[in-house]
Amino acid sequence: MRDSGGRGQGPGRGGGGAGSQGGPGAARRTPGGPGRAGRPGTGRAASPDDPFHLPFGDTPRSRGGSPADDDAPDDDPAPGGPRRPRPGQGRPRRGDDDLPTGGPHADERSRGRTSQRGGSRPGEDDLPAGGPHAEERSRGRAGQRDGEASPGGARGGSARGERFRRDESDHRRDAGPSRGRAGQRDTEARPDDAFRRRPSDTARRPPHDRSRGDGDARGRDDGSARRTQADNPVRRPRDEDAGRARPGEGPRAATRAGTDAGGRGGTRVRAGEGARRDPQDGARPRAGGGGRKPPPPPKPPLVLRLGSPKRRISIGLIAMTFILSIFAGRLIQMQGLDSKVYEAAATKQRLHVEKIPAKRGSITDVNGHNLALTVEARDISIDPSKIPAEVRQGVASLLARTLGRPVEEMAAKLARTDTRYQLLARGVAPPVADRLLKEPVPSLNATSTFRRVYPGGDLAGSLIGFVGDDKDGLTGIEQVKNTALAGTDGELQIETGRDLQRIPMTGSQRTPPVDGRDVRLTIDRDIQWAAQKAIGEQVESAGASSGTVIVMDVRTADVIAMANAPELDLANWREAPEAHYLNRAAADVFEPGSTNKVITAAAALEAGVVDSDTVFHVKDNIQCYDRVLRDAHAHPPEDMTFAQAMAQSSNVATVMAARRVGSEGLYDMLKAFGFGTKPGGDMPGAGAGLLPHHDKWSGSQSCTIAYGQGVSVTALQMASVYQTIANGGVKVEPRIVAGTTAPDGTFTPAKPGKKTRVISTATAKEITAMLEDAVGAQGTGELAAIPGYRVAGKTGTANRYDAELGRYDGYTASFAGFTPADAPRLVVLSVLQNPKNGHYGGQIAAPVFKDVMTFALKSRKIPPTGSAASPARAGAEQ
Repeated sequence: MRDSGGRGQGPGRGGGGAGSQGGPGAARRTPGGPGRAGRPGTGRAASPDDPFHLPFGDTPRSRGGSPADDDAPDDDPAPGGPRRPRPGQGRPRRGDDDLPTGGPHADERSRGRTSQRGGSRPGEDDLPAGGPHAEERSRGRAGQRDGEASPGGARGGSARGERFRRDESDHRRDAGPSRGRAGQRDTEARPDDAFRRRPSDTARRPPHDRSRGDGDARGRDDGSARRTQADNPVRRPRDEDAGRARPGEGPRAATRAGTDAGGRGGTRVRAGEGARRDPQDGARPRAGGGGRKPPPPPKPPLVLRLGSPKRRISIGLIAMTFILSIFAGRLIQMQGLDSKVYEAAATKQRLHVEKIPAKRGSITDVNGHNLALTVEARDISIDPSKIPAEVRQGVASLLARTLGRPVEEMAAKLARTDTRYQLLARGVAPPVADRLLKEPVPSLNATSTFRRVYPGGDLAGSLIGFVGDDKDGLTGIEQVKNTALAGTDGELQIETGRDLQRIPMTGSQRTPPVDGRDVRLTIDRDIQWAAQKAIGEQVESAGASSGTVIVMDVRTADVIAMANAPELDLANWREAPEAHYLNRAAADVFEPGSTNKVITAAAALEAGVVDSDTVFHVKDNIQCYDRVLRDAHAHPPEDMTFAQAMAQSSNVATVMAARRVGSEGLYDMLKAFGFGTKPGGDMPGAGAGLLPHHDKWSGSQSCTIAYGQGVSVTALQMASVYQTIANGGVKVEPRIVAGTTAPDGTFTPAKPGKKTRVISTATAKEITAMLEDAVGAQGTGELAAIPGYRVAGKTGTANRYDAELGRYDGYTASFAGFTPADAPRLVVLSVLQNPKNGHYGGQIAAPVFKDVMTFALKSRKIPPTGSAASPARAGAEQ
């Protein structure tokens, strides 16, 4: 039959059930013919211990029972007492006991109860083998065995019972009366025989069908069995105990007990054993003795297992613990390990530092007059986005008129509505800013700051220099002494919110600024003005490209005046050409010309190869290697002393003296006077000049350098040469800074210039006498003479090298001298570059010397010495 196979030994469900033989009245079960083959399935392999252990169905053993539970004794009451129902046993079906024991309904009741019990019991073997009940007993045992063979037990339902009834009817027609005997033998056999099958017992038996009544009983008991198993999972009693009548009860009670046990599932038997066919079915026999392929077994119901609440709670607690541990770890990190880091970050975020600018120190002259100073000012700014378009033009006109700026510039800044800040003007005077803030202009702001003021305008402009918008010096003294002048800015630390408004009740830390130190120069404002005025006028008169004047103290080498023309106007330095930013007196190099002859004279005198009275036969030209050098003026060959040659500025006589000294001796003397070396003393823009080594001199250069061609110097270097001669042969490093003054008024003088003896005092006096003759009537520098004062000086005229053209073009006219000649106090040097109206130094540079020296002598109150002229000059005059 379809449900009769156990767990198969291969891909099928196993061997078929045993057939039933014998007719009615048979007392024992005997093996019948071959049963129907089990339907091939996909179940698990059969277990040797339990061949009917099916992979589906809700049998008591699959629910957790053990084989030991089948052998457990019943909890029977004491003899004579009522029997207690075992746990899980259902109550007899209501209404069965009300039917009479005999009559036409007896057979029907017996058949139904037997089908419900689904198996043979020891109590049934005691009934007579024959009689009207034999068929019912046999049919009941067949229903019991069939219930065990089915995987689902009583779950087959009415449809399965209908199939069983048709099969039983066919079997009755085929088997005849022999079925009874077989049924009787099955009844006498032990209930466990149905389960004892060897794995090799795979013989096929004839198909058998269940009776119709058995199918109906199985259908009716399906729901009851499931409810009983769900309500009480305790193992059911053995079949023999279920069929046994309790003491004091009659056969009906025993029958009910068996019915209850069958309704609960009972002991399973193999399908097909003891089955009977109902003649009333009318089902056709199977052709050829073969079996009809049964329909597939119903799928086991899908059981929805509910999760365990305890497991869900445990998983939830673990997850919550993990998440909370992450938060706890992060909290420990932030509040414990990295607390200082986050505290510093928070403080930095809300801390706003405002810079308190230090007041820049002033620059004064030697007498304390301000040449550059810092005053309080305002920076005017505006938010263009707050200016309505209809009033924008009117606001631009107002700002331009008040600030002194072009209207177009103000209108362009107001048109930048995409920005929130536009700087309109820097360094506005406070009265002007206050007046502007009173105007009905929205979002106008004035920030306190400082402004650099230069009272002298262009007075020593290139020497002083200027500062940029960041308040740092860019050129001149402003740049060289920027550290001392700038001071140290202070700061104010406050805590602010998002809008940079100070948070109330919060602390603040203020570091006061340290104002810059005042720088005192060696410049005399008055002499500087006079020098600047004189050179400016002469540059304009001679049509020169530029001019320079330096006034120096002989004893200290302090620069009293350093004037350039044209000069830089510090009030409008932004509009001035960059060429004016350069301090030409210290930076521009030029070939000195005849003013350099004093170094050749010093070298010859120091070497002892000549003296003042040495006579030279001088022509107006001289051959020097591949070149012919000439004097400035043509003259016939004549004899002249070395002093006369210096007074008349003879190039030929100077070359003749230099040849006696030699190139190396001349080079050493040039080096000793400072050529090729950058002067110290914090001189802004100072250059070193150009002095090639004597090994690199060409043949003609060894001659031209003697009278100042082929070597380049600055005006400051040349002024230092005459300071050395005037100072008795002692060179002092030029100095421009006299010292600094602290904010508390303490003055710290600068270090004096380094002193170096270059030539002897005697040599210096001899050269001074020669220079004094050069300013006399027989000399080239007569226009430099000052009435009442003994003046010593030398003119210079040299070919000018134009770096832009890359060749010589024009001339450089110069004059250098000092006074009083017998007690020198001041040195003045005047230089004009590329003059157009005259080019000799005695013509255009000597007058500048005279004007500046005269003013300086008066300003310094240096009286004339009143002494007579030098012997050399007196002899020359005779």
